[in-house]
Amino acid sequence: EVQLQASGGGLVQAGGSLRLSCAVSGITFDDYAMSWIRQVPGKEREVVSCTSKSDGSTYYADSVKGRFTISSDSNTENEVFLQMNSLKPEDTAVYFCAAGVSLGTYIHWGQGTQVTVSS
Repeated sequence: EVQLQASGGGLVQAGGSLRLSCAVSGITFDDYAMSWIRQVPGKEREVVSCTSKSDGSTYYADSVKGRFTISSDSNTENEVFLQMNSLKPEDTAVYFCAAGVSLGTYIHWGQGTQVTVSS
């Protein structure tokens, strides 16, 4: 069974930082591209960041470039992280992790973790 378990969300003041984690099981981690996608009620989902170990590619939405960093750890735990710095109120959303066969594909989804940034 494929499982993606996102955690690390919370309430933070503008300018603060949070680190999201996504624990992955049931798939060969290094064979998948991992993504963080956020959702605000009433708005379209936004792909925040993606990373693919198979070809070393990484993607960041313009809205988070220079502030967010995606990383992964397949040596000890199959996890993907999203370090979020200089948070803004507009970063408030539910953040989902997803796994796909290549960058830009999202086959398996986690349950989401709420990030709230207060002004």
